[in-house]
Amino acid sequence: MPTATKTTPPPLGDQGPVAEQFEAMEQQRQADRMGMWMFLGTELLLFGGTFGAFITYRVIYADAFAEAASHLDLKLGTLNTALLLTSGLTMALTEQLSRAARHKATFWLLIATIAIGALFIGIKGFEWYKEYQEQLMPVLGLTFDYPGNQPDRAQLFFNFYFVMTGLHAVHMLIGLGVLSVIAVLAWRWRDPPRIARQVQISGLYWAFVDVIWVIVFSLLYLLRV
Repeated sequence: MPTATKTTPPPLGDQGPVAEQFEAMEQQRQADRMGMWMFLGTELLLFGGTFGAFITYRVIYADAFAEAASHLDLKLGTLNTALLLTSGLTMALTEQLSRAARHKATFWLLIATIAIGALFIGIKGFEWYKEYQEQLMPVLGLTFDYPGNQPDRAQLFFNFYFVMTGLHAVHMLIGLGVLSVIAVLAWRWRDPPRIARQVQISGLYWAFVDVIWVIVFSLLYLLRV
């Protein structure tokens, strides 16, 4: 006579069920953080190479790059920097509230972070459109008509500008997609400990995006003298 197989439930940590491959919740959290840090390390290599190349040419063609930078919209760049830093603050608050199992506050702060991030992308798109109208977009075969001196070196500057801001925008869109999924999960609120871990991991990614933008803003917008 066959006997029923008795399954062993997963061990419970202090913040929800522990996955089979881990012995404790703390080990699982450390593995999650380590995975994200390794991913961010590879992303840092990508941006670091671009930053290094830009700084090298910035030193060689100092005058031409400074003049080209003066054609960027400093006000919009500063506004976007303020927006992104604000979104970093709302994301940090989201992490704190998700750990405290504050359902509605977690959800609405996620929505606020997403809205601010979307506004950043909208302003960046408007800035790109202005540069397209001024024929300062030397990509996709578009005409580049630079009004200042040393147009060849200015074109190199704008190539760096669109690569750096474009890469950052792609990372922003990925982050917004991830936060949107977590917002849906936070609205349902079926597994609060898991949501808190997801918010923490996505918060690391969002902080990375913030830091990268501050570097991009400093290199492209501020170093114009």
